[in-house]
Amino acid sequence: MKLIRRLRHFFVAKAHIQPIFSRQVAYIRQASSALLAMVNSDDITERKKLEKEVKLCEVQGDAMLTEIYGLLNENIFSRFTKVDLQTVAVNLDEVLDNINDSAKAVIRYMPNKMDPQLVELAEYIVAEADALTQIVSGLDDMKKKFSMMTMQCDRITEIEHAADETYEDYVGEIFQTEKDAIELMKHKNIAEMLETTTDTAKAVSDHVRKLLLRYVAE
Repeated sequence: MKLIRRLRHFFVAKAHIQPIFSRQVAYIRQASSALLAMVNSDDITERKKLEKEVKLCEVQGDAMLTEIYGLLNENIFSRFTKVDLQTVAVNLDEVLDNINDSAKAVIRYMPNKMDPQLVELAEYIVAEADALTQIVSGLDDMKKKFSMMTMQCDRITEIEHAADETYEDYVGEIFQTEKDAIELMKHKNIAEMLETTTDTAKAVSDHVRKLLLRYVAE
């Protein structure tokens, strides 16, 4: 068993998937920034333009996922198992899908105003995108970058917990203060979609933690 592990460390993969992960998170970062600009804008035309930018990132992210599946079908030696790589890829794609769903929710519901808490939730998503960028950059040498990756995983956990608190406080507040039932549901649904997006980012970091424990400990 130890010999097999050593061989897996010495063989170089015919195709490197880590750069594709980097492209995935680049689209996540771009889409999250566009989403934040959407909730910061009162201009409907600008919101629709930014929503199209998010959608384009989501489409390009789907292409990355297809490319990864193609590479996983090849018989290559890799430090990680195919299941590990697939899980990272799918979880990253889920983050991008949820950012896209959040952008669509903003356009679909078109609330009269964007409360500061919605902006705050979008800012958390951007912060998680930054952390994911750092995490993915460490996949090529997890032993050397173990501390950095662990710190960024911790950061995402903290952000996700903060987003939960913001969401819960916000929903409680609007149910007490918003008199228009339609506007109330618009704000609640957008906030829920944004909060769900922060959860999907945590799913990525949780799996990376498992990889760090499994492979760095070898």
